[in-house]
Amino acid sequence: MLQPSIDSLQTKINSKYTLVTVSAQRARQLREHPEKFNHPEGAKSVNYVGMALEEIEAEQLSFELNEDDVKETI
Repeated sequence: MLQPSIDSLQTKINSKYTLVTVSAQRARQLREHPEKFNHPEGAKSVNYVGMALEEIEAEQLSFELNEDDVKETI
């Protein structure tokens, strides 16, 4: 089983789509600027997506919806 689990991640960010988008964006940041980020002690993952998911699980990375950017759909 992969860690962190999707169930535990969805308690932090409730939308799977948002979870994928946020973690992918963070993984790109980690890949493009590795000198700015330290791999935390006790981290299990060695790939960037895994590191991003671990950051979400540890609440070091969060997502905030900007209501001004939300458009109504009919």
